[in-house]
Amino acid sequence: MRRLLAFCLIGLFLALGPSHDAFGQTARRAEPVGLAPQRPGQTDVYILSFGLWGPQSVFESEAKGAARILEAQIGSKGRSIVQFNTKRRAGATPQSLLAAATAAGQALDPAEDIVVLVLTSHGAPEGIGLVAGRDALLVTPGDVKRLLDQTRAQHRVVIVSACYSGVFARDLADARTLVITAAAADKPSFGCRDGATWTYFGDAFFNKALRGERRLDVAFERARGLVTQRERREGFDPSNPQIAGGTQVLERLSAR
Repeated sequence: MRRLLAFCLIGLFLALGPSHDAFGQTARRAEPVGLAPQRPGQTDVYILSFGLWGPQSVFESEAKGAARILEAQIGSKGRSIVQFNTKRRAGATPQSLLAAATAAGQALDPAEDIVVLVLTSHGAPEGIGLVAGRDALLVTPGDVKRLLDQTRAQHRVVIVSACYSGVFARDLADARTLVITAAAADKPSFGCRDGATWTYFGDAFFNKALRGERRLDVAFERARGLVTQRERREGFDPSNPQIAGGTQVLERLSAR
């Protein structure tokens, strides 16, 4: 039964179909977002954390919790934006996400600072779902790249908590882009339950590993072990979380 519940939404994602222009709209209609300005001579980190799937509250909770823990560990007070969808509120739309990315781009120094983008939702092999009110679309790696480019940051971290999220590591990772995902490109992840505080990966990475370890790559290795142990204990095939790229980003974070 648990395995059936873990897979029950995959067909819905496939029905949505990939969106080739999810972020092709302008941000002009969204409300402005304020961020603390960057400090010359210092590497500031700007956090954008988005819970995209409105029908289940776990994604709102995870987006908020991830931003809170990252902000404390990385030192980004005043430099984070959290947006999410709920059953009654469409707060993370393509327009509002673009507005948040634009606000970060206006505040940061592209060569000096770092953007951390957190996305939590249900996933499909082509990307992750965004459900805001009656609007539903699939956000692809190409869409996320456009969102990152909107921030203007040359050094980026992308953390995706969703089934099949390894597709983002495969398509986006390079020396300046660190990508961490909850699952391999061909694997589901678990714990997406309405009313939960975290998904399995979010609990392992943000709530446990990252609280005691500032290095993202070290925290990831601990989290991968924790989530794999939990999945095997509960009878699931391991999701195989991924980490790729980001050598230059990790160097900049370590030097702060």
